Amino acid sequence: MPRRKTLKLSTPEEIRRSISRIANMILNEEIDPLTAKAMIYACNSALTAVRTDEYRRKVEELEALLMEQQERDK
Repeated sequence: MPRRKTLKLSTPEEIRRSISRIANMILNEEIDPLTAKAMIYACNSALTAVRTDEYRRKVEELEALLMEQQERDK
């Protein structure tokens, strides 16, 4: 049984590597361009989700720092 292929899409770096891998597969005619297009779309969706999570975490950290500062100023 052939090994299943997976793409790591948890970090921007992993997504960048996956997109590069897909591009190389297209150039080497190892994948149908329509399938590649769907995979790139999935990568872009994953990147948006990862960035949203990162921004949310940063906002929460800033809010916590702001609350601490406000408590100290009282």
